[in-house]
Amino acid sequence: MAVLKYEEIAESLRAQIANGEFPPGTAIPSGRDLAEQWSVSRATAIKAVDVLRADGIVEARQGTGFIVVETPVGRPAGARHAGAARVSGGMPFQRIGNPEWTIPPAHIAGALGMDEGEEALVRARLMHYPDGTPHSYVTAWFPPSIARNAPRLAQTAPIAEGTTRYIRRQTGRFPAEGSDTTTIRLASEVEAERLRLDRPTAVAVVLHVATDHEGGALVCEEGVTPEGIYERTDSYPM
Repeated sequence: MAVLKYEEIAESLRAQIANGEFPPGTAIPSGRDLAEQWSVSRATAIKAVDVLRADGIVEARQGTGFIVVETPVGRPAGARHAGAARVSGGMPFQRIGNPEWTIPPAHIAGALGMDEGEEALVRARLMHYPDGTPHSYVTAWFPPSIARNAPRLAQTAPIAEGTTRYIRRQTGRFPAEGSDTTTIRLASEVEAERLRLDRPTAVAVVLHVATDHEGGALVCEEGVTPEGIYERTDSYPM
């Protein structure tokens, strides 16, 4: 499918923001400047900026133009209740390795509703405290129906508007229900290495599955946190 000009401009700006060319708090080029740079009408340039504003990447500021919002931080698996801000419970993170297609473990494949031997796209990140101390190791698994229609998931560059908004824009599908299951087990060798643990060490494992209105899985995240720092608090009316 052909990419429209305003979409091309928006994608270029999105990549520049993700790469740090326009840090949080700085202004992106004006509609007039974009129109000149891309040899398009000002209306087309403004439409491109509107895409970024709708995705929550930039916001209008009187007298300044459109400003890049603070870069959202990641969250451990779970903590995605309806109405919560994207940055809720967030902390700094670093991407681990490159996204890759591989056969998921049986429990992940089952959560995604995939056939045995079918490959999924996996992205890994390490959540950490501001001083760099590891907090949790998270792997996010995307079924083929999502990953093949959202190609930026296979890239290492951050997705400025967040994976949920990006997937919705690309596929029209969005989370309607989330399920979080917490279990306790010993850390694997890879998990112990990422989290700087001495084996054997107990870890809390949160399996988060997001499904759409038809029950189709959008993503399955597995977050592993050392038992000594894992904490969950639920507040509810009584």
